[in-house]
Amino acid sequence: MARSSDEAPDYGRGVVILDNWPGYDLNLFTYPQHYYGDLDSVLIPHGIIVDRIERLAKDIMKDIGNCDIMVLCVLKGGYKFCADLVEHLKNISRNSDRFVSMKVDFIRLKSYKNDQSMGEMQIIGGEDLSTLAGKNVLIVEDVVGTGRTMTALLGNIRNYKPNMIKVASLLVKRTSRCDGFRPDYVGFEIPNVFVVGYALDYNEYFRDLNHICVINEHGKEKYRV
Repeated sequence: MARSSDEAPDYGRGVVILDNWPGYDLNLFTYPQHYYGDLDSVLIPHGIIVDRIERLAKDIMKDIGNCDIMVLCVLKGGYKFCADLVEHLKNISRNSDRFVSMKVDFIRLKSYKNDQSMGEMQIIGGEDLSTLAGKNVLIVEDVVGTGRTMTALLGNIRNYKPNMIKVASLLVKRTSRCDGFRPDYVGFEIPNVFVVGYALDYNEYFRDLNHICVINEHGKEKYRV
């Protein structure tokens, strides 16, 4: 699953899942019956996701836990990651010498249709971003692919002059189209495959799947719009 032991670890990349990692057999886990036949494998089991998020929360609090935080959750795929991350952040804050105030706001970005990027970002909903002026902003995203969507969002947010911006992404995909952007906090670096589950969707399906799984061609065709 991860890199070989003789390579020096790069913790900024998160848990690195190699291209030749076949994933776990679906029969080793439970998942909704209505998705039987739609998945190739379990790429990251739910328990590993939860443990990794707990560590990310510790890293974030160590870095920026001396100031109040405005969490900006990117919907819809980021909602479970954000909820679990914020809960861990709150627990760490409660047990520390200084209580850190955290507020959560939401924004929705649209950049995929079926399994293809549309090449542009659409910002949907969300409150007035001018409220981020002077704030310490933590953007919580589900997955970073090429990085173009997040780069565009960061450019938009910087116009409102926040005090600080950090980005936490549950997943980063290795892709030849990457523009070089790297989040400040990464859960897992994965191959360039289309994954679903843990609130990541394919045309609004698979959000009810706890594990992060690789969708197969049958599943893509079945739920194509």
